Amino acid sequence: MTKTVMTPPSQAASKWLLLDAQDAVLGRLSCRVATLLLGKHKASFTPQWDHGDHVVVINAEKIKVTGKKESDKFYYRYSGYPGGITAHSVAEVRKAHPERLILNAVRGMLPKTRLGRQMLKKLRVYAGPSHPHEAQNPQAVAL
Repeated sequence: MTKTVMTPPSQAASKWLLLDAQDAVLGRLSCRVATLLLGKHKASFTPQWDHGDHVVVINAEKIKVTGKKESDKFYYRYSGYPGGITAHSVAEVRKAHPERLILNAVRGMLPKTRLGRQMLKKLRVYAGPSHPHEAQNPQAVAL
């Protein structure tokens, strides 16, 4: 009988990965990023531990959405007061803060626990093609 080996987080190697969001579809890119953050692409994956990698996404302003989501999909915020709901379309969010499109999509695909919040901290999204993580030498990942 073989024994299941579980690698503790202290021994898990975490890499830095770079994804280019130019002309990528939002849902498909977000699914790939969530998989990398969770660590499901590794043989040492354990659901209760954070074995994921650090992910840097560039060119968030050039992400695509399919269908009529640009005008018909809304992000809602509620202040808690009567009449305090605000809605922003994908086009408005892309114009003001394009990195939030990817952050919100990935947040919805991660666990809604302390571990999920810890994994989300390892995601860095930038609107343009430059990023300040050259010292970490991120490896480019193809979608």
